[in-house]
Amino acid sequence: QVHLVESGGGLVQAGDSLSLSCVASGRISDTYNMGWFRQAPGKEREFIAAINWYGTSTYYVELVKGRFTISRDNTKNTVYLQMNTLKPEDTAVYYCAARGAGYRLENPGHYAYWGQGTQVTVSS
Repeated sequence: QVHLVESGGGLVQAGDSLSLSCVASGRISDTYNMGWFRQAPGKEREFIAAINWYGTSTYYVELVKGRFTISRDNTKNTVYLQMNTLKPEDTAVYYCAARGAGYRLENPGHYAYWGQGTQVTVSS
């Protein structure tokens, strides 16, 4: 079992930056791949980024590529999402998720563990 806790959300203005954190506890071997998702009001949950265990490989969807950066520090069991040049359309609840090895990073499925989410609101 893996427990994930996100933090760092808040209210910012368009163009600002925000950094999210996700701390994992429990069976850390099940956090080989870590991903970030988001869900805006009235919309389906959206996969936005993923990172492998070593932090040597990352994947981003086009909507956030060049603005968001995913990273991890395994000494702290923490994955981060640095978000720059935020836009009002980035407003959503952001979730981190974990899964074991064996999946391509661009595959948004098979995440077994989820955090409770952190709200990001970007005003225009």
